[in-house]
Amino acid sequence: MEYLYYLANASLTLRVVQYLHARPRIPVSFITVIHQIDGWVVRVKLDYPISNNEDGDIRAFLNELGIRYEPPMRVQMALWSLEAQQNPVEVMRRYQVAIVSHGSPDKEEIEAFRQQFVRGLGYCPETLA
Repeated sequence: MEYLYYLANASLTLRVVQYLHARPRIPVSFITVIHQIDGWVVRVKLDYPISNNEDGDIRAFLNELGIRYEPPMRVQMALWSLEAQQNPVEVMRRYQVAIVSHGSPDKEEIEAFRQQFVRGLGYCPETLA
């Protein structure tokens, strides 16, 4: 099972990561976080199927924060490459996507990305709020 969602900003992305970390019974295989100019892509891949109730709870939570995402081919290829355990830096170069995290992200990785990006720009875009 997998969930692929588009979120408007970093705060919502952090909420998704924290939600999944707070529920160890959810068999998360990996979480991929990609930053785009106008938002964030979060892919959650599970090790095995979960009950319909748990699936409904996760979908309801994700639907409150974002929208289901149909990635363009470039992003889809990057996601497949990451799943095939290719080096994230090489995937970023090849497909020109900003991979913030892949695996088991924590709050600090996303916060560090946000701080570096804002420092480089000199201001905080809405997507990094």
